[in-house]
Amino acid sequence: MILLGMNHQSAPIEVRERMAVDDPGPLLQKLVDSDDIEEAALFSTCNRVEVLVLTHSLESARHRLSTFFSRDLARDGQLIDFNLEEVTYEYHDGDAVSHVLRVASALDSMVVGESQILGQTKDAYRAAVECGACGPILGRLFQHAFSTAKRVKTETRIAERPVSVARVAVDLAKQIFERFEEKRAVLIGAGEMGETALRTLKKHGLESIRIANRTPERAAALAAQFGATAHGLDELDTLIADADVVITSIGGAEPILTLDLATRAMRNRRLRPLFVIDIGVPRNADPAIDAIDNLYRYDLDDLGAVANKNAEQRAREAERGMAIIVEEQQRFDGWFAALRAVPTIRHLRDRAEGIRSRELEKTLARLELSDVELTAVDALTKSIVNKILHAPVSRLKREAEREEGIAYLETVRVLFELDEELDQE
Repeated sequence: MILLGMNHQSAPIEVRERMAVDDPGPLLQKLVDSDDIEEAALFSTCNRVEVLVLTHSLESARHRLSTFFSRDLARDGQLIDFNLEEVTYEYHDGDAVSHVLRVASALDSMVVGESQILGQTKDAYRAAVECGACGPILGRLFQHAFSTAKRVKTETRIAERPVSVARVAVDLAKQIFERFEEKRAVLIGAGEMGETALRTLKKHGLESIRIANRTPERAAALAAQFGATAHGLDELDTLIADADVVITSIGGAEPILTLDLATRAMRNRRLRPLFVIDIGVPRNADPAIDAIDNLYRYDLDDLGAVANKNAEQRAREAERGMAIIVEEQQRFDGWFAALRAVPTIRHLRDRAEGIRSRELEKTLARLELSDVELTAVDALTKSIVNKILHAPVSRLKREAEREEGIAYLETVRVLFELDEELDQE
């Protein structure tokens, strides 16, 4: 099992946004169609892009994943122009399992304990199942991750005060403005991130909210819930010129808040301060707008810095959560090792039965025995083989449930030459 990925800690947003994936199905199908990859899943969120695969050939799969990241994932279809090893991380087997459990439990998030990542993990699992890339092994791992996330949430206080990137964005706006009552906000986008931001803005007293979206009907439906007004993207010039805070969270390959649009808006508002909080991936606001006087732009990496200020408050609960992760990883590793023990035990029995049947056939060819005697000799040799194998097979089954079990399996395969062809002489 291999996981190759990048997140908010390993890669800046200008790299991550080039790797964002809207439809993972075709990419996953391409992966599992290769000879070296049996199962695959892909995580693509605002803060991470990760590919998890089950393979029988480690080095071949590593090479395939490197090509996958450098060519298949690139949003612009061109080879990447940065050093992949510098912005990615790679985990194998138990470490990969531990990482998946941490991600699902929000212990590896930009904002530790945030509530959206579990739903995003379930979306990744669902997408992998629907395209046929997720099989029984990764399926079991995902189900284990979901139950682990539930344990972390239930047994720690890490989710007692749920946070998300959207809520951190609102916290940043609160640092900028002491009071929200007289301020005006524009929300560009009507998705889950935007809805969370809107809900928090309302909670803290902001009344004048306008929602702009590509689909006006969706904007209207969201606006109706919060007493806001709905608009199309064609109204952005007017909306931004009249706003104090702009929060963007809308899909699209190109920035929607361009330098020209921001320049016109600032001119119309006579350069009164404007704060832009961009929580989109790819970024919705062109970084070039930073050059405009009195315009202050914050993106996801900036929000991460804000989130880090609150990290100490959750560190203790995160440690308790990690103890649960270790325990649940060991459980999954035990199941996986036991699963690997099944073919080894079957192979060992087949090897012993092959030797028994051939040697018995050679011996019986030199003897004249009745049918009753033949049956008795056959049963005797089977009984001897079963008794000889009973102790090692029983030990293998027990040890396979422990982390050291894989070493026992490999030892048995070497001692009994299970990976060699049966001697036919």
